[in-house]
Amino acid sequence: MTNKELAEVMYPNVTKTIEDYEKMYPKRDLDPKAVVTRFAPSPTGFVHMGSLCSTFVGYKVAKQTGGVYYLRIEDTDQKRSVENGIAGIINDLKQFNIEFDEGATGEDSEVGNYGPYIQTKRIEIYQTFAKWLVEHDYAYPCFCKPEELEAIRTHQEHYKERIGYYGRHAKCRYLSNEERIERIKNGEPFVLRLKSTGDFEKKVVINDLVRGKVEYPENDIDHVLIKSDGIPVYHFAHVVDDHLMRTTHILRGEEWMPSTPLHIELFQKFGFEVPNYCHLGLVMKIDEDGSRRKLSKRKDPEAAVSYYAEKGIPSEAVKLYLMTIANSNFEGWMDQNKDKTIDDFTFDFKKMSASGSLFDIEKLYNISKNYMANMKAVDVYAGLKNWAETYDPEFWQLITKYQDYTIAILNIEREQKKPRKDFDCYSSIKPTIWYMYDELFAKMEKNYEFQKITDKEEIRKIFNLYIEKYYHKDDDKETWFNNLKACTEELGYAGDMKAYKENPDNYKGSVADISQVIRVVLTTKCTTPDLYEILKLLSDEQIKARIELI
Repeated sequence: MTNKELAEVMYPNVTKTIEDYEKMYPKRDLDPKAVVTRFAPSPTGFVHMGSLCSTFVGYKVAKQTGGVYYLRIEDTDQKRSVENGIAGIINDLKQFNIEFDEGATGEDSEVGNYGPYIQTKRIEIYQTFAKWLVEHDYAYPCFCKPEELEAIRTHQEHYKERIGYYGRHAKCRYLSNEERIERIKNGEPFVLRLKSTGDFEKKVVINDLVRGKVEYPENDIDHVLIKSDGIPVYHFAHVVDDHLMRTTHILRGEEWMPSTPLHIELFQKFGFEVPNYCHLGLVMKIDEDGSRRKLSKRKDPEAAVSYYAEKGIPSEAVKLYLMTIANSNFEGWMDQNKDKTIDDFTFDFKKMSASGSLFDIEKLYNISKNYMANMKAVDVYAGLKNWAETYDPEFWQLITKYQDYTIAILNIEREQKKPRKDFDCYSSIKPTIWYMYDELFAKMEKNYEFQKITDKEEIRKIFNLYIEKYYHKDDDKETWFNNLKACTEELGYAGDMKAYKENPDNYKGSVADISQVIRVVLTTKCTTPDLYEILKLLSDEQIKARIELI
């Protein structure tokens, strides 16, 4: 029996050839330097921060070279797939404005001419390539039962041999085609295994764009390519897909490096050009004991990109942070190009750390704080409104009811050379400005932060005198401050800070103490944005009502 006859028995329903698919998915008409790459997640849960980092790198390098970035869903491990997993991935990435040129857009929708972009919809394609391998004696059916494979492993462990299905341990490799066909016709289940021609004593060189030249032993394991249910494993499916989708660069985690010799062998078996490999370092975290470990889905809430949506960290701020851990020269570039955006930065694989990146949540918040400080108030409002609609509907009602008022609050000390940096995320805004809304002020538990002046009678006396005699809504800032000093002096406090510092015993206190009393009565806080601006925004009725609550 010939290999062609065996292939026909194994895959009787396959009618297309590899050449047919080569015509269906021709080489892309792009500049030779254009990068075609993909994000290829499994729908097994939320998008991990490490995945987001590699996704952003892929997106960036494709865009800057005029290439293509596409989304491929690798759902061949059905046991690990979760309900609405594809929608979850797409929604997670939408918040970061990562738009794919091609790929899956839902469970049953996609864009692009190189699909299907969901692997379980490509079974016929994989079987065509599998049939070709069998025809050319590069693969064979394996009938070994789990207990037989376990016996092989036990034997290898006992004699301290390498673990795997190879050489003399690969029992089904040496069956005749006649026996194979007979067993298939008898209904025996089988997997498809690679008939490896590699030599473990020889080396294969991987020219990794991040790590340079890396050597591994050639693959000599007869790996499973297609499981008994007809579904391919990752090793086989990604080779077929990356070839047909004309991927030029494969970006993936460093954990896949040991598998690369197998993948290269498969590309070479088919006579395909091997893409560029870029194995990205792990995203690490410093543990409580000072040790480094991989950022964990289980241990670290910030590992899930949904964390950033819930906190309301602007997506652009997250992307700025990701670029700082992706390229070592980005921070320096950003400091020297404050008038430019991340789109103007040229990503370089050579500037990536091969040893992994340390994830620093505090640094991310600091970047976010600086980013938000330089946003226009209307843009902060738009982001806040979008966040609050999902995560704080009550606050959303308030800020939409008082839109112009809220924008004015957010604009306090913003349009100046050194803007205030009060917010590091949208969820931090309400705890910072709640006192500007009567609806919140009435029901929030108030902890008045009076410091030097704490006697309530003195506080009421100060506040009432100021409001009744010295406060005028239309005063400019200089007039306002002069009136505040006049009020201070009438009360026996020092209006001149220099005079107070020279002779503090001559006064009850200073203008700073008086202004703090007014500030705390209005806001409960001893530290706030500019008091003058707060007074300008609060109505006379609001201002007078606040003293009644002391």
